[in-house]
Amino acid sequence: MVDIVENLKEVHGKIDRAYDRAKEFHNENGEVMLCTVTKTRSISEIREAVDAGEIHLGENKVQEITDKFEHFNGVNFHMIGHLQTNKVKYIIDKVFLIHSLDSIKLAKEIDKRAKQHGITANVLVQVNISNEESKYGLSPDEVDEFIESVTADYDNILVKGLMSMAPIVKKSEDAREYFEKTKKMFDNYRQKYSQFEYLSMGMSGDYEVAIECGANIVRVGTSIFGPRSY
Repeated sequence: MVDIVENLKEVHGKIDRAYDRAKEFHNENGEVMLCTVTKTRSISEIREAVDAGEIHLGENKVQEITDKFEHFNGVNFHMIGHLQTNKVKYIIDKVFLIHSLDSIKLAKEIDKRAKQHGITANVLVQVNISNEESKYGLSPDEVDEFIESVTADYDNILVKGLMSMAPIVKKSEDAREYFEKTKKMFDNYRQKYSQFEYLSMGMSGDYEVAIECGANIVRVGTSIFGPRSY
């Protein structure tokens, strides 16, 4: 049986040690946010994590956010999966951060729905740092113009940083070059945009390397809850 609380202690310990190994790559706030990935997990499993102190929950699907939202007070839901424009309206007032902005079409819809609710939507621009056809996100050479356009044209969106995923690799160390490239991009934009705060990269298989490269949000599920049954 999976011991969620013990796994959380282990993950937090690894996060702290990875941060200590690479403090110079981090910004002055000195914190790494654990986004606990709860996709496909039951309410009881999530409750165990929340009771242990987790307040940032990551979901890949809109339906799971809407189904789980009413069960948890005082937590922040993150949309970490691909977001379809026709689903924005269901979660715009329920999420702390959208990690997966990757098109002007989606930005327009997020801005529209945020305006309707009188809120500002915090988003990350998803970068396809490895230029894999199978992955969502903008290619690195598209990001600069995209951020400029979103920042100039949409008053109810605030671009708070970048999100990326390394390709599947045999060893976590092999992901380092992709995380380093994303961190370099993040640092460049952070000099230009004062609101840049979050660099979301690293999952269960590579989050320690991501932190060593400067990630300040990591998205971890399997290492906490065990393998998914489906």
